Amino acid sequence: MLRNSGATRTGLRGRHGFETACAHLIAVWFVCADSLLGAAPAPAIPDPRHIRNGWSIPSEGYADQPYIVKTDDGAWLCVMTTGTGAEGASGQHVVSMRSTGRGRTWEKIVPIEPADGPEASYAVLLKTPYGRIYAFYNHNTDRVSEVKSEDGGMFKRVDSLGHYVFKYSDDHGRTWSAKRHDVPVREFACDRANVYGGKLRFFWNVGRPLILGDSAILTIHKVGAMGAGFFAQSEGAFLKSPNILAERDPEKIVFETLPDGDVGLRTPAGGGRVAEEQSLVKLSDGSLYCVYRTIDGWPACAYSRDGGHTWTPPAYKTYTPGGRRVKHPRAANFAWNCSNGRFLYWFHNHGGRFIGELGPGGKGGRSPYDDRNPAWLMAGREIQTLQGRMIEWSQPEIVLYDDDPWIRMSYPDLVEEGGALYITETQKTIGRVHEVPGALVEGLFGQFDNRRVATHGLALDLAAPMAPGTKMPVLPEFHARDTRSEDQRGRDLRAGFSLDLWIELDSFAGGADLLDSRTSDGRGILVSATPAGTIRIALEDGRQQSSWESDRGALEAGKLQHVVITVDAGPKIILFLVNGMLCDGGEDRQFGWGRFSPTLRAPNGAPTMQIARAVRSLRVYTRPLRTSEAVGNFRAGLSG
Repeated sequence: MLRNSGATRTGLRGRHGFETACAHLIAVWFVCADSLLGAAPAPAIPDPRHIRNGWSIPSEGYADQPYIVKTDDGAWLCVMTTGTGAEGASGQHVVSMRSTGRGRTWEKIVPIEPADGPEASYAVLLKTPYGRIYAFYNHNTDRVSEVKSEDGGMFKRVDSLGHYVFKYSDDHGRTWSAKRHDVPVREFACDRANVYGGKLRFFWNVGRPLILGDSAILTIHKVGAMGAGFFAQSEGAFLKSPNILAERDPEKIVFETLPDGDVGLRTPAGGGRVAEEQSLVKLSDGSLYCVYRTIDGWPACAYSRDGGHTWTPPAYKTYTPGGRRVKHPRAANFAWNCSNGRFLYWFHNHGGRFIGELGPGGKGGRSPYDDRNPAWLMAGREIQTLQGRMIEWSQPEIVLYDDDPWIRMSYPDLVEEGGALYITETQKTIGRVHEVPGALVEGLFGQFDNRRVATHGLALDLAAPMAPGTKMPVLPEFHARDTRSEDQRGRDLRAGFSLDLWIELDSFAGGADLLDSRTSDGRGILVSATPAGTIRIALEDGRQQSSWESDRGALEAGKLQHVVITVDAGPKIILFLVNGMLCDGGEDRQFGWGRFSPTLRAPNGAPTMQIARAVRSLRVYTRPLRTSEAVGNFRAGLSG
């Protein structure tokens, strides 16, 4: 969730805050009718990754953390934080609802806490083997009305403090216990160091509870200081119960706060003060893996070999042990166990960092919470190392996006049902359920061993030597006139293409054109090597041009190199894979992928193209390859 939205300080809100709140309420009126009915999505967009193809989840307007468990009577039970105001507003509370249609339709909303009670927020669900379901959440039991920041200011938001509590349901989520039970949480050093000396504690929870043997483990994100970015210092802790899975008397359930000592999971040495939203998975040998967000540009992670009591020193997450770091901003990044013994990981694949302090309306600095669109998935598998079992991760795929780059989707959950995989997400006013395309998931899980050349959509397959004036395949249109509409407006065709090249350049020093299909007026495609040591693609339709290039340092002169350039006109993104690795911007750029104009028509140029001698082979696909397919092409070339 965007934890700083609505986190305005006393004296800074004024008229701007009032107008913002009014605008939010107007927006809620437009979405509420469909949302409350759990209505089907708007007319289908021809790309299953587009978030508007999902099925909406009921809410009261604000919609956060739509998390799901499958009940023993076959339903999906969703818990959500909701309210009629913006995030953090008075009246925010936790609710549940059931679906017997895999998220396509929903039964009525059931309040777990009332809207007219103290703020209740950020619930997670735990189902026991005998069917009872627990909901754990923040509760402002003491009705605190404002809190101090570390620099002397005040925050009006009071949704991340107070008591950590639970209620439970013994009828598959139709009703909830009348009594609310407190969970004891051991004090840490960061609690004692806050401006209240620990008498008032700050925390919240977004991580899915985990069953480990006969015990259950919950995550909790302790906050040591409120300030810039709302949470100015944070760290991860865990609540482990050895008897909650079997004990039916809630008064007899016990909890232990972990890790041992009084310091939780923080950033690696030299990192920032923010380490939060811990997400847990278990490995086949009982080890725990925890991944969490920072403001450093990379997520952090750690392993525990003793059930959460102690952890390896936090490190920034890498694709392989000791390998390239994974990039991610200040946003939820969750790992999930899958039924096939593998893992899936949701993140945003760029290195956004916090710059400056936010003032009224999010001004005064670049928001650390931006750029949560698109969302990406990578698959993980266990490997044996000298340090024990660890996880290596695949190259990522875009799983969900919206056409508006400002839309932020986050706080997902994963559901497996009937051989299909579903993901929930929210962009704060609409929570949705999405069925993930099977080919995308199968490609991710199979990416580690894929050594096949993709053939679907393959329009040209050439090897050196290549004849001059080679015929250029006609590429699909991205944006065309909709002749069926009365006003003849444009229609987004969400097409795309991929170029697969093996190249060998003696030097990048002077740059070189590698592939050129342009006409005399510039229409078409130009792929070139740049003096910076990158490969650049430029697309032009006669009206506008778009371009992007690979990461610096990814390519070497004097060696045979594999490059796949994918122009994906669904999310309007250009991707580069170099030698089987997706470019992520490296040390030079926040993003390794770039957006292009949504009104670019078709980059078709001359009927023939010029191909440089440095190109040893060329494949042209009239559809965008998935990352997993591009990796397979690379490995096939190595084995061939």
